[in-house]
Amino acid sequence: MQTAQTVSLDDATEILDAAESKAADLGVSMNLAVTNNEGNLVAFRRMDGAKLVAASIARDKAYTAAAVKKPTEALKEGSEPGGDVYGLQSTDDNRVVTFGGGIPLEYDGEVVGAVGCSGGAVEEDIAVASAGVAAFEDLQ
Repeated sequence: MQTAQTVSLDDATEILDAAESKAADLGVSMNLAVTNNEGNLVAFRRMDGAKLVAASIARDKAYTAAAVKKPTEALKEGSEPGGDVYGLQSTDDNRVVTFGGGIPLEYDGEVVGAVGCSGGAVEEDIAVASAGVAAFEDLQ
């Protein structure tokens, strides 16, 4: 069970199982990542046939969601030309992702980790990450 500060490895495994199941339902091979509250990798899974380039993107989506404490899709508008945080994606050693697929994990109102998914269309990545979040919420 997760603590008030971070997500456990057992919980991360449950999150990855749910995310993988959703990706399989969608017919998309994905890279799936879960981080702790500091954005450090707790668990990672690469489905057979998942795009190699999407592996680092999944990890960075989870990192970003944990670091900014909001879904990565919420960063899109502000980071575009003319936005108040234009160029955000080029900060933090280029690890910040400003499109959907990374979602924070919350316990008792506190961000304890994040899930990041990459390999499909952005909408698919969001759906798969959301399945992981739902599984985490079911553990509480």
